[in-house]
Amino acid sequence: MDHRGRQQRLQNSLSTHRLDALLVAHPPNVRYLCGFTGSAGVLVITEKKRVFFTDGRYTEQAGAEVQGARIVIAHKGPLAAAASWLSKHQKIRSRLSSKIGIEGEHITVAARSRLAGALPSGFRLREAPALIEQARMVKDEEEIARLRSAVLLGASLFDRALETIRPGVRETEVAAEMEYAARKAGAQEMSFATIIASGERSALPHGRASQAAIPAQGFVVCDFGVILAGYCSDMTRTVYVGRPSAEAREVYQAVQQAQQAAVDAVRPGISVGEVDGAARKSLQKSGLAKYFTHSTGHGVGLEIHEAPRLAAGQSQVLLPGMVITIEPGVYVPGKWGVRIEDVVVVTERGCEVLTPTSKELVAI
Repeated sequence: MDHRGRQQRLQNSLSTHRLDALLVAHPPNVRYLCGFTGSAGVLVITEKKRVFFTDGRYTEQAGAEVQGARIVIAHKGPLAAAASWLSKHQKIRSRLSSKIGIEGEHITVAARSRLAGALPSGFRLREAPALIEQARMVKDEEEIARLRSAVLLGASLFDRALETIRPGVRETEVAAEMEYAARKAGAQEMSFATIIASGERSALPHGRASQAAIPAQGFVVCDFGVILAGYCSDMTRTVYVGRPSAEAREVYQAVQQAQQAAVDAVRPGISVGEVDGAARKSLQKSGLAKYFTHSTGHGVGLEIHEAPRLAAGQSQVLLPGMVITIEPGVYVPGKWGVRIEDVVVVTERGCEVLTPTSKELVAI
């Protein structure tokens, strides 16, 4: 990973945003910039310096992982240590203040208050633009390779789901078998709490696996993913227990067509709102658009939900190297739900679907 290059590009952008320094504490952003994978670390970026602060628990780990920045092992919290360092090393410019950027989306009110109290009067905290999140939207070749591996490992779990899903089996049992298989295959952990939602519960878009038994008839939504080498996968397939009725097949086919319409729309230069619109337009033809209650997808990488968000009104343009999910769904309360999801990488001329699993309806 080009951690030094990422830090240099961030340094070069500080003056453009009228920042004298940037405090980075959100763990995925810290990892992206310098490689540290621990839970307690703060990276300070100024126009000329890069300093990483952590505590004694991570002395050895920081030495092995952190790249491109000087390491300081603090005897107090990393954020307090960073404030002390800034107080001593960051000069106040002629404009009589030093503007310190903070990650507004990730810092608590209490932490901001403590930070402000620890800095001299000439320092001003300012919510910085999402500079790192914007950079993370476009993946480099190594990131895409890691995502590809995570997607393949995650997809292999669907076979275990198909072996386990049967009438009377609890949803948690299916999830447990999948998660055990993931660990045995080398996954660090699951990307999120596994969703196994059967029968009427399939109409819950985020129906985490419960103690409910899988019914003798109905859809089962399986939404799952793994983390491998720090990168997340995300996949949804919907199966049917019993013999699907003509109506059930029609609903499934409508979602499948909407998902394919959105995939077909993915290419450089198109806005994420247009991709979302392609899925909704397809569902309108079957009269099911009103049952599609969430966005069409999201970015995925070091976090399971990253920018961009594929939703109506969003103007972000797709660029080569962006990795996104495409996951339209239909949810009829009290009856059933269907969702199909793939991970897709934007290429120079279109896109590549990384998820290898068939999307044809499986009846169990």
